[in-house]
Amino acid sequence: MSNVIYQSKINQIGEFAPDALADGMLILFKNGAPSDLADYCFIHSHEDLKQDLQVGQVLQLGKHIYHITSVGDVANTNFRELGHITLRFDGSSQAELPGTIHVKGDIPNQLFVGDEIKILTN
Repeated sequence: MSNVIYQSKINQIGEFAPDALADGMLILFKNGAPSDLADYCFIHSHEDLKQDLQVGQVLQLGKHIYHITSVGDVANTNFRELGHITLRFDGSSQAELPGTIHVKGDIPNQLFVGDEIKILTN
């Protein structure tokens, strides 16, 4: 049975965030993101991360399900402190950047305010 180790909701979508998504990248940041970054981010209600993000966990974005394939060196710290991570939908087994999490699955066409973000572990 899967345990939810993280759950929040998208509250705001920056003006340029859908463009980044179309390029295979989703940037999450908690409420209160710096205004120069917020335009590129999906802003969410940040909750406590109950366990470190790890390869093999499942990330749910709205109705879409993804498997985490790699976690950058500072992704857990950034996510805990700032609610900030960059998701790449390329299934890479090596993190491209220290704050990046790679997942396997199709890029969502779009996400909406109110969509849930969940991370599950076995």
